[in-house]
Formats: sequence, C-alpha cells, structure tokens
Amino acid sequence: MLQHKDHFHGSDLEKIEQIYGIKKENIVSFSANVNPLGISPLLRETLAAHIDAISTYPDREYLSLRKCIGEYVGADFENIIMGNGSTELISLFIQLQRPKKALIIGPTYSEYEREIALGGGACLYYPLKEEQDFVLDEKHFTGQLHEGIDLLVICNPNNPTSGAVTRRTMRHILDVCKQNDIFVMVDETYVEFADNYGEITSVPLTGYYNNIVILRGTSKFFAAPGLRLGYAVTGNRDLVKAINTRKNPWTINSLAVVAGEIMFRDTEYIGRTRELISGERERMHRMFEKDGRFKVYPPSGNFMLVRLLGEGMDSGEMFERAIREGMMIRDCSTFPFLDHRYVRFCFMGREMDDRLAECLMR
Repeated sequence: MLQHKDHFHGSDLEKIEQIYGIKKENIVSFSANVNPLGISPLLRETLAAHIDAISTYPDREYLSLRKCIGEYVGADFENIIMGNGSTELISLFIQLQRPKKALIIGPTYSEYEREIALGGGACLYYPLKEEQDFVLDEKHFTGQLHEGIDLLVICNPNNPTSGAVTRRTMRHILDVCKQNDIFVMVDETYVEFADNYGEITSVPLTGYYNNIVILRGTSKFFAAPGLRLGYAVTGNRDLVKAINTRKNPWTINSLAVVAGEIMFRDTEYIGRTRELISGERERMHRMFEKDGRFKVYPPSGNFMLVRLLGEGMDSGEMFERAIREGMMIRDCSTFPFLDHRYVRFCFMGREMDDRLAECLMR
C-alpha cells in the first residue's frame, strides 16, 4: 500500500483556523473543488417550505428520487442506487466485490485504495505519465489488463490531474476488461463540470455492459457536501439487488430526498454553473500557460493541476503564501506519483481567481 502523508483536505478549515489563526469563515477554499455559486436559490427557498418532511420516514425505495435522477442522467431508474454520499457506495461496492487485486489509475483520490485495503485486497497503480500531460495511453494501458486483476478504478475526470477519458476509450477498456473478467468502477464526481460532458460520461454504456458501475454525488457540482446525497448507475441488476440488500435502510434522509428532486431539475442553476466554470477554466488555464514558471495540464473538471517550474518554487511554500492571504489551495505532494512541485486549485469566479493568480504569480 502506498504511503500517503498527512495533508489538509478542502474541508479541514477548523485545522487551518487553529494552526494559522485565520477564522474559517475568512478562508476561501480553492482546495475543496465545490461549486462557487453555493447551493441554488431555488433549493434554498424551497427546502425551508418542506421542513415538515423530517417528521416522516422517506420511501425506503426512493422511487421518486431515482426517477428524477434517471431523467437527469439519461438512465433507467431501476439502474439507480442511492447512497449516503458516493463514499458509502464505494465502501458497499468494495465490500461486495471483495477484489483480491485492484488496478487504480493514478495519481488519484486515496479513498479507493483505503477501502480496497480494508477489505483485504491489494492495489496496483497504473501511473499516468507527466511527459504525456497525464493523458491515458489507451493502447499501452489496455495491454496491462489481465485476468489477475479483479477490479479497475477510474476517476473521470481525474482528481487531481483534471484530465478525462472519452466514452470511446472507455468502451475499448470495458471490452478488454470483459474479456479478462474485470469489473470497472468509474467515479464521475466531476463530470458535470466538463464542457464535453456528452463525450465523457459513461452512463450510456451501462445499457450495454454489465461490468461497470458509475458513482456520482451532489457534493461538488451542487455545492451540497453536507447533504450526503450520492448515487450509482449500473446495468448490472444483480449488483443493484446485492447493494440494496446489504445497505442499511433510510440512509438518505427525508430532506435530502426533497433537495435532490429540486436540484436535478434546476436547469437554470445547472446552466449558470457550467457557464461560469467553462469561462474561468479557459481563462485561468490560458493565464498560467503564458507564465513560464508554471506548467498546466488540460483541465476537464472545475480545477486545474499546476507544476511549479520556477527556481525555488515549492508546493508547501505556495500553500503558505496563499493561506496567509486567506486562500487555501491543495499541496499535491501527498498524491501518489506527484511531489513538492505540484499544486491544485479550483475555479471560484473572476474576482477571486484573479486574486489567487496574483498571489501565486508574485
């Protein structure tokens, strides 16, 4: 198991407050990758009117919510599994599959490895290459897949590189995995931010392949990490039944059910989010690309990975510089295959993004 150093997560504002003496409400988190618009006005207005929902149990089948999500993602509602955040679904899936050997495309989110290890499995990493801008080499990668692997884990778009695998490539990967009896878990936490969402999401493939499960949540795109509302999409009905049989009933509370049905139909908020992130992603990428002290990689998510090229530049020093001005970025030296030359930050809107750029480019 790769060793992961201690680090500040985007939600660790209390720790930052304690260590740096900065009130958490005065910290702008460029590390959490959460939609800068906050929760939608429609959700804010409507949820208060439904407060009485907490006086009753939700439908344990979550039928109405699953139908709403099915419409949102373009899938049969019977292929939707609800979870208390995508984290619960990752845990349940790993517990059911009990992979002896998993392959993870890295650098990426550490929770996958942790859950697999807790289940007694071993993890291998397929490292994306910096010299290829952390873009997956499809031919080489599929050549590494074999029957000794039980599970393949792909974060798409990937955290922290922000690169993405297209559905065409994913189809090829699924074909090879099918031949080798490998199940594929795809984390699409950030896919809704992508300009080319229609080319990236693997949800349509669940209608043709039974060896894939896709994980989604509302924490990032809908700015609702405290809601703990996640879902999975899979065409494998045996897996749907197994997870629903194993998981505890009513893990999604009544207010989260109401909120979900509002959020997934809030087309105005969804459109505003995509417009904001698309514009800032292009602008910030272009700004840092022009400065020879930085190397940037093509981002698909709502965040960008940056390599520090300037003499004496260090991820820890950059973190310190930003946090002392009330801005929290991600020191990426804690990710497998990255080091003290990498930082990651999300897009927060023109004014705040300009402030961060001015701080880092000083």
